[in-house]
Amino acid sequence: MTFTITRHKVAERLDEFILAAAKVTPQRPAVMEHGLDGSLNTLSYRQLERLTHDFAFALDELGLHVGDRVVVESNTSASAVAMILACSSLGITFIPVSPEMPLHRLMSVIRSADAAMHVQAIDGKRDDLPPDVPTGRFGRHGLMVSRAPKPSTRYRREIVATDPAYMIFTSGTTGRPKGVAMSHRAVLAFYRGMLAHSVITCDDRVATTSPLQCDFALLDIGLALGTGATLLAVPREAVRWPRRFLGFLRESGATQVNGVPSIWRPVLRHEADALAELDQIRGILFSGENFPLTELRQLQQTLPTARIVNCFGPTEAMAFSLTDVPNPLPPSMKRLSIGFAYPGAEMMLIDEEGTPIDRAGVVGEIYLRGPSLFNGYWDDPEATAKALVPDPLCPRSGQLVLKSGDLAYKGEHGELYFCGRTDSQVKIRGNRVELGEVERRLTEFPDIAAAVAFVRQRPGEDTELAAFVVLRPDVPDVDHATLSTFCMQTMPDYMVPREIKVLPELPVTTNGKTDRAALAATPDL
Repeated sequence: MTFTITRHKVAERLDEFILAAAKVTPQRPAVMEHGLDGSLNTLSYRQLERLTHDFAFALDELGLHVGDRVVVESNTSASAVAMILACSSLGITFIPVSPEMPLHRLMSVIRSADAAMHVQAIDGKRDDLPPDVPTGRFGRHGLMVSRAPKPSTRYRREIVATDPAYMIFTSGTTGRPKGVAMSHRAVLAFYRGMLAHSVITCDDRVATTSPLQCDFALLDIGLALGTGATLLAVPREAVRWPRRFLGFLRESGATQVNGVPSIWRPVLRHEADALAELDQIRGILFSGENFPLTELRQLQQTLPTARIVNCFGPTEAMAFSLTDVPNPLPPSMKRLSIGFAYPGAEMMLIDEEGTPIDRAGVVGEIYLRGPSLFNGYWDDPEATAKALVPDPLCPRSGQLVLKSGDLAYKGEHGELYFCGRTDSQVKIRGNRVELGEVERRLTEFPDIAAAVAFVRQRPGEDTELAAFVVLRPDVPDVDHATLSTFCMQTMPDYMVPREIKVLPELPVTTNGKTDRAALAATPDL
């Protein structure tokens, strides 16, 4: 079946782009999800459009204005999609957060963003917010307001494409979450470039496994609904259990499955035969972390006809590139290519002196030129100026490009191969983590004098955080469980070190810096 969405008006806002199919095929299924009774429920494009309108009307009645920020706490669901689209239609910047986010961190996001309101899914369990925070709950039957926002003066009336559509708060080196503000123009530029890659068709059913607070979830929403396909909201608890995960994919008729590589590890280990029976799966898209080649080869052997796409890039541009993985992977392949930038953008390699690199095999930093760059970091012009820099090829032009911090080298045909970072930023289960923030929290524990966090990767296991710590004088030991609880008061689970080793002191290099190479070689961790 051939399907094309005809847009009589070029979409300039996120909601206009996502809901275009509602004008053409209103009865087609837009979102499928499990109901409270466990049955599979479907929301059509027309129903999604109506629910979006109802939420927008309710938010507008509360006096929320263009440019206000609203925190949306929810897992991915039909109602959550409608809520973020409602915010978009009013020019409200939505900030997606996870129901599992610790209260301390959530309040840091709310206060940092000066959020006008916090709304959560109807079944949300958050009931401990301070009384000065306006709150509400949303679901299929509308928005129920618990504490309305205070009236304020409305200065703006028009929504423009450069307004922030959303902010994603990631780990920050200062110890507080860092807000990445993405404009409508930027996210739509990426969506259009992504759709040009023809990953799916309108007949696909796209299973999304990422939490709503990750931009990967927003990528899935744009990929599925922007194509007129069906978005399948995989329950968070199902992702953790291979049999339940495959049961949902089977029941919902999933043809495309998107997520971080680690979602496949337990499936391949425990339910490979059951996965092989799901021959309706035509495509897999992964992002957020390295996909071990041994596991990738096993996935190809299990689903030999599936098209697998490697999506690479940072939150500051949603992503850089989409690259098809060779099927089968050549036996000699040691590293996956991240290919070329999506249509309409360009990746450049720049050395430490600011000179472009054009030779194969020479490592440089990736700079991205294109329309999908973020507006900046919320309330942090210094960090913004370090990331959005003058074009090194023509600094007099005034054009800014993204200095990504990602290192890569070129292959024989100009394709890129990612090979590390210039800073202490890592990815854990698709979530961006600044090691400095983890270390800062560890040293806030009364018994710890110094700490170093790092990534531990063992064959066949998920990438996890570990740490070395030095105790304060006269402290004989530290209780791991107590320390983990302490960390989880302010940080999400994926940022808490799984293993901690106590050292009498941290080794240093000749210039006095912590010798991370020596620590990485330490046995038994």
